[in-house]
Amino acid sequence: MLMQELVDLLKCRVILGAEFMEGLEVTACFAADLMSDVLAFSRPGSLLITGLASIQSAHTADVADLSGILFVGGKTPAEPVIALVRNQRIPLLTTELSMFEACGRLYGSGLEPGGRS
Repeated sequence: MLMQELVDLLKCRVILGAEFMEGLEVTACFAADLMSDVLAFSRPGSLLITGLASIQSAHTADVADLSGILFVGGKTPAEPVIALVRNQRIPLLTTELSMFEACGRLYGSGLEPGGRS
């Protein structure tokens, strides 16, 4: 699924990185609020779906080589998070949907789970 298709499906607002999204393919997603779980179990290239809008989510996305961060529940990160991610070229998105509903829509559209077995 292209990142732009994901934005349309979940009615996302792009916080940062529209210029990084052109042709960006998202093949999997990983939903978690515990960044230790993301580091331990996510696959590189996955989209991180989280309610944690702190600097830890940005550092985790960078270290885990994730394709972007989607904040659920209408959450928006503070400026230090946005500044850090701007340098990492990681798209930031937000949706009013809950984590449950966002994941359900993505799974129903054929997106794979982004966890390691």
